[in-house]
Amino acid sequence: MTSLADLLASVFDRRKVWPAPATPSEKSIAELAFELVGSAGEASGLASAAAILASYVHILGRNKDLIISGGYNIYPKEIELVLDAQSGVIESAVIGVPHRDLGETAIGLLVAEPGQSLDLEQIMEAIKATLARFKHPRKLILVPELPRNAMAKVRKNILREQFKDAVHAV
Repeated sequence: MTSLADLLASVFDRRKVWPAPATPSEKSIAELAFELVGSAGEASGLASAAAILASYVHILGRNKDLIISGGYNIYPKEIELVLDAQSGVIESAVIGVPHRDLGETAIGLLVAEPGQSLDLEQIMEAIKATLARFKHPRKLILVPELPRNAMAKVRKNILREQFKDAVHAV
């Protein structure tokens, strides 16, 4: 009887969905999939094709939204989850803006619930208690709303253009 791992490996090899690595330890199928679709993510426990079925894949964000600050990779989604969990915050967006020393740095854009005033110092304390220092946004900015496209996705390219000079005042 053929194992599930052999079956999945033969399907992937015949259809050439992903290029087969020279050695099994070189790259997993999931790693190649992430490269092809442009998503940044991590997979837990991937050792073979059969393990894909039993593993969890965590999407951390799109590669184009990745912020590289001083050589460190910062995934905006990780910071946004902390910001969104704060009391009075409807939604947030984290973008990378130019920084003269680090290349780029993160800033957080927050939309408050109607009638609420946000304590930005308290939100920064929550970030400091949760995330590594290099992931802290340089600045938090309140905005009335986030720009969206027809699919209701936040248009971070517009935000990057709008707030490209936000860090120079810091």
